[in-house]
Amino acid sequence: MLRVGLTGGIGSGKSTAARELARLGAHVVDADAVAREVVEPGQSALTEIARRFGDHLLRPDGSLDRPALGRVVFGDPAALRDLEAITHPAIWARTAELVAEVPEGGVLVHDMPLVVEKGMAGEYHLVVVVGADAEVRVARLVRDRGMDESDARTRVAAQADDAARRAAADVWLPNEGSPEALATAVRRLWHRRLEPFADNLRSGTRSRLPVPVLSPPDADWAPTAARLLARVRHGVGEAAVTLDHVGSTAVPHLPAKDVVDLQVGVATLADADDPAFVAGMARMGFVRVEDVTEDHGRDGAPWPKRFHGSSDPGRVAHVHVREVGSAGWQFALLFRDWLRADAGERDAYAAVKADLAARLVTTEEYADAKEPWFDAASPRARAWAERTGWAPGA
Repeated sequence: MLRVGLTGGIGSGKSTAARELARLGAHVVDADAVAREVVEPGQSALTEIARRFGDHLLRPDGSLDRPALGRVVFGDPAALRDLEAITHPAIWARTAELVAEVPEGGVLVHDMPLVVEKGMAGEYHLVVVVGADAEVRVARLVRDRGMDESDARTRVAAQADDAARRAAADVWLPNEGSPEALATAVRRLWHRRLEPFADNLRSGTRSRLPVPVLSPPDADWAPTAARLLARVRHGVGEAAVTLDHVGSTAVPHLPAKDVVDLQVGVATLADADDPAFVAGMARMGFVRVEDVTEDHGRDGAPWPKRFHGSSDPGRVAHVHVREVGSAGWQFALLFRDWLRADAGERDAYAAVKADLAARLVTTEEYADAKEPWFDAASPRARAWAERTGWAPGA
Protein backbone atom coordinates (compact mmCIF):
# COMPACT_ATOMS: atom_id res chain seq x y z
CA MET A 1 0.00 0.00 0.00
CA LEU A 2 1.01 3.61 -0.46
CA ARG A 3 1.71 5.23 2.91
CA VAL A 4 1.25 9.00 3.09
CA GLY A 5 2.09 11.09 6.12
CA LEU A 6 -0.24 14.09 6.26
CA THR A 7 0.79 16.87 8.60
CA GLY A 8 0.62 20.60 9.23
CA GLY A 9 0.58 23.07 12.06
CA ILE A 10 -2.47 23.75 14.18
CA GLY A 11 -4.93 25.83 12.18
CA SER A 12 -3.32 24.96 8.85
CA GLY A 13 -6.32 23.10 7.44
CA LYS A 14 -4.87 19.60 7.66
CA SER A 15 -8.20 18.12 8.72
CA THR A 16 -9.90 19.64 5.67
CA ALA A 17 -7.31 17.98 3.44
CA ALA A 18 -7.81 14.66 5.25
CA ARG A 19 -11.58 14.76 4.70
CA GLU A 20 -11.11 15.39 0.99
CA LEU A 21 -8.60 12.54 0.70
CA ALA A 22 -11.04 10.22 2.46
CA ARG A 23 -13.78 11.29 0.05
CA LEU A 24 -11.48 10.41 -2.87
CA GLY A 25 -10.90 6.90 -1.52
CA ALA A 26 -7.94 7.12 0.85
CA HIS A 27 -8.02 5.21 4.12
CA VAL A 28 -7.37 7.89 6.74
CA VAL A 29 -6.00 7.02 10.15
CA ASP A 30 -6.40 10.07 12.40
CA ALA A 31 -3.68 10.12 15.05
CA ASP A 32 -5.61 12.54 17.26
CA ALA A 33 -8.70 10.34 17.13
CA VAL A 34 -6.62 7.29 18.05
CA ALA A 35 -5.05 9.19 20.96
CA ARG A 36 -8.53 10.00 22.26
CA GLU A 37 -9.78 6.46 21.73
CA VAL A 38 -7.05 4.78 23.80
CA VAL A 39 -7.92 6.83 26.91
CA GLU A 40 -11.68 6.29 26.78
CA PRO A 41 -13.37 4.71 29.81
CA GLY A 42 -12.58 1.03 30.06
CA GLN A 43 -9.21 1.35 28.33
CA SER A 44 -6.15 0.21 30.27
CA ALA A 45 -4.25 3.41 29.43
CA LEU A 46 -6.86 5.48 31.29
CA THR A 47 -6.49 3.28 34.36
CA GLU A 48 -2.72 3.77 34.29
CA ILE A 49 -3.09 7.53 33.88
CA ALA A 50 -5.36 7.73 36.92
CA ARG A 51 -2.92 5.59 38.91
CA ARG A 52 0.07 7.78 37.95
CA PHE A 53 -1.49 11.25 38.04
CA GLY A 54 -4.51 10.88 40.32
CA ASP A 55 -8.22 10.05 40.20
CA HIS A 56 -9.06 13.75 40.27
CA LEU A 57 -8.35 13.77 36.51
CA LEU A 58 -11.43 11.61 35.92
CA ARG A 59 -14.80 13.26 35.38
CA PRO A 60 -17.94 11.95 37.15
CA ASP A 61 -18.79 9.86 34.08
CA GLY A 62 -15.35 8.20 34.22
CA SER A 63 -13.91 10.01 31.20
CA LEU A 64 -10.56 11.78 31.21
CA ASP A 65 -10.44 15.50 31.90
CA ARG A 66 -7.97 16.18 29.12
CA PRO A 67 -7.50 19.92 29.79
CA ALA A 68 -6.72 19.15 33.44
CA LEU A 69 -4.20 16.51 32.40
CA GLY A 70 -2.65 18.98 30.01
CA ARG A 71 -2.12 21.44 32.84
CA VAL A 72 -0.39 18.73 34.87
CA VAL A 73 2.15 17.75 32.21
CA PHE A 74 2.64 21.13 30.52
CA GLY A 75 6.09 22.41 31.41
CA ASP A 76 6.98 19.23 33.33
CA PRO A 77 9.21 17.05 31.12
CA ALA A 78 9.26 14.16 33.59
CA ALA A 79 5.47 14.07 33.82
CA LEU A 80 5.18 14.26 30.04
CA ARG A 81 7.59 11.34 29.64
CA ASP A 82 5.52 9.30 32.07
CA LEU A 83 2.34 10.13 30.16
CA GLU A 84 3.89 9.19 26.83
CA ALA A 85 5.20 5.93 28.29
CA ILE A 86 1.57 5.05 29.07
CA THR A 87 -0.17 6.31 25.94
CA HIS A 88 2.33 5.76 23.12
CA PRO A 89 2.36 1.94 23.19
CA ALA A 90 -1.44 1.94 23.18
CA ILE A 91 -1.57 4.49 20.36
CA TRP A 92 0.85 2.58 18.14
CA ALA A 93 -0.83 -0.74 18.82
CA ARG A 94 -4.21 0.67 17.81
CA THR A 95 -2.67 2.42 14.80
CA ALA A 96 -1.17 -0.87 13.65
CA GLU A 97 -4.60 -2.49 13.89
CA LEU A 98 -6.16 0.23 11.74
CA VAL A 99 -3.34 0.09 9.19
CA ALA A 100 -3.74 -3.68 8.92
CA GLU A 101 -7.35 -3.12 7.86
CA VAL A 102 -6.31 -1.13 4.78
CA PRO A 103 -6.63 -3.29 1.65
CA GLU A 104 -3.41 -4.24 -0.11
CA GLY A 105 -2.86 -1.75 -2.90
CA GLY A 106 -4.85 0.97 -1.13
CA VAL A 107 -3.73 4.45 -0.12
CA LEU A 108 -3.17 4.94 3.60
CA VAL A 109 -3.14 8.53 4.83
CA HIS A 110 -1.79 8.89 8.36
CA ASP A 111 -3.18 12.20 9.62
CA MET A 112 -0.34 12.88 12.05
CA PRO A 113 0.34 16.34 13.55
CA LEU A 114 3.85 15.47 14.76
CA VAL A 115 5.44 13.89 11.68
CA VAL A 116 8.14 16.57 11.68
CA GLU A 117 8.58 16.88 15.43
CA LYS A 118 8.95 13.10 15.84
CA GLY A 119 11.28 12.68 12.83
CA MET A 120 8.91 10.23 11.14
CA ALA A 121 9.20 11.38 7.52
CA GLY A 122 11.28 8.35 6.52
CA GLU A 123 8.48 5.97 7.47
CA TYR A 124 6.19 7.11 4.63
CA HIS A 125 6.39 6.98 0.86
CA LEU A 126 5.38 10.65 0.81
CA VAL A 127 4.95 13.42 3.32
CA VAL A 128 2.26 15.97 2.50
CA VAL A 129 2.29 19.21 4.47
CA VAL A 130 -0.63 21.62 4.57
CA GLY A 131 0.95 25.02 5.11
CA ALA A 132 -0.31 28.45 6.05
CA ASP A 133 1.31 31.58 7.43
CA ALA A 134 1.44 31.73 11.22
CA GLU A 135 -0.73 34.84 11.33
CA VAL A 136 -3.38 33.17 9.19
CA ARG A 137 -3.37 30.17 11.51
CA VAL A 138 -3.67 32.33 14.64
CA ALA A 139 -6.60 34.18 13.12
CA ARG A 140 -8.34 30.88 12.30
CA LEU A 141 -7.84 29.54 15.82
CA VAL A 142 -9.34 32.69 17.32
CA ARG A 143 -12.22 32.87 14.83
CA ASP A 144 -13.09 29.18 14.37
CA ARG A 145 -12.13 27.62 17.71
CA GLY A 146 -12.72 30.53 20.03
CA MET A 147 -9.16 30.51 21.37
CA ASP A 148 -7.67 33.41 23.21
CA GLU A 149 -5.14 35.07 20.87
CA SER A 150 -2.20 34.67 23.25
CA ASP A 151 -3.04 30.99 23.72
CA ALA A 152 -3.27 30.55 19.96
CA ARG A 153 0.15 32.14 19.46
CA THR A 154 1.64 29.93 22.15
CA ARG A 155 0.24 26.82 20.50
CA VAL A 156 1.56 27.85 17.07
CA ALA A 157 5.01 28.73 18.44
CA ALA A 158 5.33 25.42 20.28
CA GLN A 159 5.22 23.43 17.04
CA ALA A 160 7.79 22.92 14.29
CA ASP A 161 8.41 25.98 12.14
CA ASP A 162 7.80 26.17 8.40
CA ALA A 163 11.49 25.66 7.56
CA ALA A 164 11.46 22.27 9.28
CA ARG A 165 8.15 21.34 7.67
CA ARG A 166 9.35 22.30 4.18
CA ALA A 167 12.47 20.19 4.63
CA ALA A 168 10.26 17.19 5.46
CA ALA A 169 7.66 17.86 2.74
CA ASP A 170 7.52 15.99 -0.54
CA VAL A 171 4.35 17.96 -1.26
CA TRP A 172 3.51 21.39 0.14
CA LEU A 173 -0.17 22.30 -0.08
CA PRO A 174 -0.54 26.05 0.54
CA ASN A 175 -3.76 26.88 2.36
CA GLU A 176 -4.13 30.58 2.87
CA GLY A 177 -7.22 30.81 0.71
CA SER A 178 -10.62 29.15 0.73
CA PRO A 179 -11.45 25.55 1.71
CA GLU A 180 -12.58 25.04 -1.90
CA ALA A 181 -9.13 26.00 -3.20
CA LEU A 182 -7.49 23.51 -0.84
CA ALA A 183 -9.91 20.76 -1.90
CA THR A 184 -9.01 21.42 -5.54
CA ALA A 185 -5.30 21.14 -4.75
CA VAL A 186 -5.92 17.86 -2.93
CA ARG A 187 -7.85 16.44 -5.87
CA ARG A 188 -5.00 17.34 -8.23
CA LEU A 189 -2.52 15.68 -5.90
CA TRP A 190 -4.66 12.56 -5.72
CA HIS A 191 -5.07 12.10 -9.47
CA ARG A 192 -1.62 13.25 -10.58
CA ARG A 193 0.57 11.62 -7.94
CA LEU A 194 -1.05 9.49 -5.25
CA GLU A 195 -3.14 7.19 -7.47
CA PRO A 196 -0.32 6.69 -10.03
CA PHE A 197 2.18 6.09 -7.22
CA ALA A 198 -0.07 3.42 -5.69
CA ASP A 199 -0.46 1.82 -9.13
CA ASN A 200 3.32 1.76 -9.61
CA LEU A 201 3.80 0.11 -6.21
CA ARG A 202 1.29 -2.59 -7.10
CA SER A 203 2.93 -3.31 -10.45
CA GLY A 204 6.57 -2.83 -9.41
CA THR A 205 7.03 -0.03 -11.94
CA ARG A 206 9.71 2.65 -11.65
CA SER A 207 9.40 6.22 -12.84
CA ARG A 208 11.63 7.38 -15.65
CA LEU A 209 12.68 10.63 -17.24
CA PRO A 210 11.87 10.07 -20.93
CA VAL A 211 14.08 12.81 -22.44
CA PRO A 212 17.38 14.34 -21.26
CA VAL A 213 16.12 17.79 -20.34
CA LEU A 214 18.42 19.78 -18.06
CA SER A 215 16.97 21.75 -15.17
CA PRO A 216 18.57 24.77 -13.48
CA PRO A 217 20.21 24.04 -10.12
CA ASP A 218 17.45 23.39 -7.58
CA ALA A 219 17.88 24.02 -3.86
CA ASP A 220 15.29 21.30 -3.19
CA TRP A 221 17.48 18.51 -4.57
CA ALA A 222 19.50 18.17 -1.33
CA PRO A 223 16.54 17.95 1.09
CA THR A 224 14.79 15.61 -1.35
CA ALA A 225 17.81 13.31 -1.29
CA ALA A 226 17.83 13.40 2.52
CA ARG A 227 14.18 12.30 2.62
CA LEU A 228 14.78 9.49 0.14
CA LEU A 229 17.85 8.26 2.02
CA ALA A 230 15.81 8.18 5.23
CA ARG A 231 13.33 5.91 3.45
CA VAL A 232 16.10 3.62 2.27
CA ARG A 233 17.37 3.41 5.85
CA HIS A 234 13.86 2.60 7.08
CA GLY A 235 13.54 -0.11 4.44
CA VAL A 236 16.87 -1.94 4.79
CA GLY A 237 18.20 -0.88 8.17
CA GLU A 238 21.86 -1.48 8.95
CA ALA A 239 22.42 -3.39 5.71
CA ALA A 240 23.04 0.10 4.31
CA VAL A 241 26.53 0.80 5.64
CA THR A 242 26.71 4.21 3.94
CA LEU A 243 24.06 6.47 2.43
CA ASP A 244 25.00 9.36 0.13
CA HIS A 245 23.55 11.84 -2.31
CA VAL A 246 25.69 11.59 -5.46
CA GLY A 247 25.57 12.62 -9.09
CA SER A 248 24.95 16.02 -10.61
CA THR A 249 22.07 17.00 -8.31
CA ALA A 250 24.51 16.66 -5.38
CA VAL A 251 26.74 19.42 -6.81
CA PRO A 252 25.54 22.96 -6.01
CA HIS A 253 25.23 25.33 -8.98
CA LEU A 254 25.34 22.50 -11.54
CA PRO A 255 22.44 22.14 -14.02
CA ALA A 256 21.21 18.56 -14.16
CA LYS A 257 18.45 16.26 -15.24
CA ASP A 258 15.80 16.34 -12.53
CA VAL A 259 16.84 12.89 -11.31
CA VAL A 260 18.17 12.43 -7.79
CA ASP A 261 20.97 9.88 -7.61
CA LEU A 262 21.60 8.06 -4.33
CA GLN A 263 24.40 5.67 -3.40
CA VAL A 264 23.90 2.90 -0.87
CA GLY A 265 27.11 1.31 0.32
CA VAL A 266 26.87 -2.34 1.42
CA ALA A 267 29.47 -4.63 2.91
CA THR A 268 29.05 -7.05 0.02
CA LEU A 269 26.71 -7.24 -2.97
CA ALA A 270 25.42 -10.49 -1.48
CA ASP A 271 23.74 -8.27 1.11
CA ALA A 272 22.08 -6.30 -1.71
CA ASP A 273 20.84 -9.56 -3.23
CA ASP A 274 19.34 -10.77 0.03
CA PRO A 275 15.55 -11.13 -0.54
CA ALA A 276 14.95 -9.10 2.63
CA PHE A 277 16.99 -6.20 1.23
CA VAL A 278 15.20 -6.31 -2.13
CA ALA A 279 11.80 -6.51 -0.40
CA GLY A 280 12.68 -3.70 2.00
CA MET A 281 13.64 -1.42 -0.88
CA ALA A 282 10.46 -2.31 -2.78
CA ARG A 283 8.35 -1.71 0.32
CA MET A 284 9.69 1.86 0.48
CA GLY A 285 9.03 2.43 -3.22
CA PHE A 286 12.42 1.55 -4.79
CA VAL A 287 11.99 -1.28 -7.28
CA ARG A 288 14.97 -3.47 -8.30
CA VAL A 289 16.03 -3.17 -11.95
CA GLU A 290 17.43 -6.63 -12.59
CA ASP A 291 19.22 -5.98 -15.88
CA VAL A 292 21.44 -3.18 -14.52
CA THR A 293 24.35 -4.87 -12.76
CA GLU A 294 27.44 -2.78 -13.53
CA ASP A 295 28.91 0.57 -14.47
CA HIS A 296 31.45 1.38 -17.15
CA GLY A 297 34.65 1.30 -15.09
CA ARG A 298 37.32 3.98 -15.41
CA ASP A 299 40.03 1.31 -14.99
CA GLY A 300 38.94 -0.69 -18.02
CA ALA A 301 36.95 -3.24 -16.03
CA PRO A 302 33.21 -3.23 -15.28
CA TRP A 303 32.26 -1.97 -11.82
CA PRO A 304 29.57 -4.25 -10.28
CA LYS A 305 26.53 -2.73 -8.61
CA ARG A 306 22.82 -3.21 -8.08
CA PHE A 307 20.23 -0.65 -9.16
CA HIS A 308 16.80 0.43 -7.94
CA GLY A 309 14.43 3.11 -9.23
CA SER A 310 11.78 5.12 -7.43
CA SER A 311 8.13 4.35 -8.17
CA ASP A 312 7.07 7.92 -7.34
CA PRO A 313 5.71 9.55 -10.53
CA GLY A 314 6.53 12.95 -9.07
CA ARG A 315 10.17 12.21 -8.26
CA VAL A 316 12.48 10.20 -10.49
CA ALA A 317 15.30 8.80 -8.36
CA HIS A 318 18.06 6.27 -9.02
CA VAL A 319 19.58 4.20 -6.23
CA HIS A 320 23.03 2.74 -6.97
CA VAL A 321 24.01 -0.03 -4.56
CA ARG A 322 27.78 -0.65 -4.43
CA GLU A 323 30.21 -2.34 -2.11
CA VAL A 324 31.87 0.05 0.32
CA GLY A 325 35.44 0.68 -0.79
CA SER A 326 34.89 -0.59 -4.34
CA ALA A 327 36.14 1.42 -7.29
CA GLY A 328 32.64 2.46 -8.33
CA TRP A 329 31.66 3.47 -4.79
CA GLN A 330 34.79 5.60 -4.41
CA PHE A 331 34.49 7.25 -7.82
CA ALA A 332 30.89 8.37 -7.21
CA LEU A 333 32.02 10.21 -4.08
CA LEU A 334 35.23 11.53 -5.67
CA PHE A 335 33.42 12.88 -8.72
CA ARG A 336 30.87 14.67 -6.54
CA ASP A 337 33.43 16.19 -4.18
CA TRP A 338 35.81 17.19 -6.99
CA LEU A 339 33.10 19.12 -8.84
CA ARG A 340 31.95 20.71 -5.60
CA ALA A 341 35.49 21.97 -5.01
CA ASP A 342 36.51 22.97 -8.56
CA ALA A 343 34.17 25.50 -10.16
CA GLY A 344 36.08 25.43 -13.45
CA GLU A 345 35.67 21.70 -13.88
CA ARG A 346 32.04 21.96 -12.78
CA ASP A 347 31.33 24.59 -15.43
CA ALA A 348 33.15 22.59 -18.10
CA TYR A 349 31.02 19.58 -17.29
CA ALA A 350 27.90 21.74 -17.40
CA ALA A 351 28.81 22.84 -20.93
CA VAL A 352 29.24 19.21 -22.05
CA LYS A 353 25.90 18.28 -20.54
CA ALA A 354 24.12 21.20 -22.23
CA ASP A 355 25.58 20.30 -25.64
CA LEU A 356 24.58 16.64 -25.36
CA ALA A 357 21.10 17.38 -24.03
CA ALA A 358 20.47 19.69 -26.98
CA ARG A 359 21.50 17.07 -29.54
CA LEU A 360 20.30 13.75 -28.16
CA VAL A 361 16.81 12.32 -27.86
CA THR A 362 16.80 9.67 -25.13
CA THR A 363 18.30 9.53 -21.66
CA GLU A 364 20.14 6.32 -22.66
CA GLU A 365 21.87 8.12 -25.55
CA TYR A 366 22.70 11.01 -23.26
CA ALA A 367 24.24 8.74 -20.60
CA ASP A 368 26.33 6.83 -23.15
CA ALA A 369 27.57 10.03 -24.79
CA LYS A 370 28.96 11.31 -21.49
CA GLU A 371 31.26 8.30 -21.03
CA PRO A 372 34.21 9.71 -23.02
CA TRP A 373 34.14 12.88 -20.90
CA PHE A 374 34.16 10.81 -17.72
CA ASP A 375 37.09 8.75 -19.01
CA ALA A 376 39.08 11.92 -19.78
CA ALA A 377 38.10 13.60 -16.51
CA SER A 378 38.95 10.65 -14.27
CA PRO A 379 42.74 11.30 -14.17
CA ARG A 380 42.12 14.97 -13.34
CA ALA A 381 39.80 14.01 -10.49
CA ARG A 382 42.33 11.54 -9.12
CA ALA A 383 45.11 14.11 -9.36
CA TRP A 384 42.95 16.52 -7.37
CA ALA A 385 42.37 13.83 -4.75
CA GLU A 386 46.10 13.24 -4.38
CA ARG A 387 46.86 16.97 -4.13
CA THR A 388 44.23 17.60 -1.50
CA GLY A 389 44.48 14.36 0.46
CA TRP A 390 40.84 13.61 -0.31
CA ALA A 391 39.33 10.45 1.13
CA PRO A 392 35.77 9.13 0.94
CA GLY A 393 33.64 10.70 3.64
CA ALA A 394 36.28 13.26 4.62
